[in-house]
Amino acid sequence: MRAYERLLKYVKIDTKSDEDCDKCPSTQSQFELAGILANEMKELGVSNVKVDEHCYVYGEIPATEGRANEKVIGLIAHMDTAPVFSGANVNPRIVSDYDGEDIVLNAEQNIVLQKEMFPELSEYKGWDLIVTDGLTLLGADDKAGIAEILTAIERIFDNNISHPTIKIAFTPDEEIGRGADLFDVEGFGADYAYTVDGGALGELEFENFNAASASIKVHGNCIHPGDGKNKMKNANLIAMEFNSMLPPFEIPGHTENYEGFYHLMNMHGTEEEAVLDYIIRDHDMELFTTKKATVVRIAEFLNARYGEGTVEVEMEDSYYNMKEKILPNMWIVDKATRAFKKNNVTPINTPIRGGTDGARLSYMGLPCPNLSTGGHNFHGKYEYIPVQAMDIMVDVIVSIIEEPPV
Repeated sequence: MRAYERLLKYVKIDTKSDEDCDKCPSTQSQFELAGILANEMKELGVSNVKVDEHCYVYGEIPATEGRANEKVIGLIAHMDTAPVFSGANVNPRIVSDYDGEDIVLNAEQNIVLQKEMFPELSEYKGWDLIVTDGLTLLGADDKAGIAEILTAIERIFDNNISHPTIKIAFTPDEEIGRGADLFDVEGFGADYAYTVDGGALGELEFENFNAASASIKVHGNCIHPGDGKNKMKNANLIAMEFNSMLPPFEIPGHTENYEGFYHLMNMHGTEEEAVLDYIIRDHDMELFTTKKATVVRIAEFLNARYGEGTVEVEMEDSYYNMKEKILPNMWIVDKATRAFKKNNVTPINTPIRGGTDGARLSYMGLPCPNLSTGGHNFHGKYEYIPVQAMDIMVDVIVSIIEEPPV
C-alpha cells in the first residue's frame, strides 16, 4: 500500500483535539484512530503493540541479525488535528497531473487554492496533489506522518531490509501542546527518535520556538452607564489598552524565520471582567524571557494607573527550543541529512515556527529532530500534500532506518 492510500483512510476519522478539555486524550475519537493503527501495526508484524489508557500507541520491531547492539531508533507522529478548523467529514480529492494553475476547491463557495497566494504550487506541476473540498482541513498534519511511517515499516518487512531495533509511537493531543505530557520515554526505550511532523518536502528541523501561554484577566467595575462618571472601570477598554501597549509589529502577521511574536488567540469580556489569551514565542531564550517580562511590566503599569489587582497575569511555559538538546547529538541530524540526499532531496534546515512533540521529548531525554511530511498550509482549508512527496518521505525513512552505523 502507498502512503497516500493510508492517509485517505485516516483523514475520514475526526480526531480534532479540544484545548478546553483537561483529560487525555481530550477527545474520545482519537481512540478510534488509535485502535485502527494498533490493528494495522499488528497485521504488518509489529511486536508488543499496545494502546495505553491515555491513547498513546506503542510498538516495536526487533533488530535483524547483527544489528541488535546498535542504538535504538524511534519514529513518532501524532493522531490529532488542530482545533482551530473543522476536521469532521473530510472529503479529500486528488488533483492528478496538476497543471500549475489555480485549483477550485469549492465552486459553490468560491474557495480557490490560488498560485498567487501560494506560489510554491508551481513547484508541483505534473504531480498529484491531495486537496480539501474547502470546508475542512485535510489532516495531513499529522496523519501523513503516520501513513509514511507505517508504509516505511511495511516496506522493511516486505523486503527483509536490515535494521536496528525500531520503536514506534503515535501520540494524542499534540496540537494543543500536550502530546508529550504522558509519553512513556523510559518504556518507549529508544535512544533517539524522529517526529515525522514537518511541512514541505526536505524540511529537517532541530530548532523551534521557546513557548509560553499568557492569560490576562482584567477586573473592572460595572456601573450603569448613565451613572458611570468617576465610577465605572470598563474592563473591556483596559484590556484593549493592554493589547495596544504590546509591540505592534511583533505579531505573526509581521514576523518570519527567527523572529518571535505575541499572538492574541482569544478575547472575551464585559465591563466587569475581560480576558485576553496569548501565546508568546521566540527562538532566542533571552528574547523569550524579555517578551514575558514585557507582559508583566504592562500589567504593573496598568495596575498603577487603575488600581492594584485590576490586571492579573497567569503565564506558563509550554516548551523550549530543542536545539540545546540536539547540538550535542548532531549525528542524528547528519543521519537524516544523508537519507534526504540519498533520495535526491535537498535538506532544508529551517527553524520551526511552532513546536512538536519532539521539542519536549528532547528535554525528557529523547533527542528528537523533526522530518518533513511533504504537506503545506496545515490547519486550514488550503491544506494540501503531493502524493509523490509522501512516496519520497517513505524512501527517506527507510534510508534512515537501514543505514548501518558510520
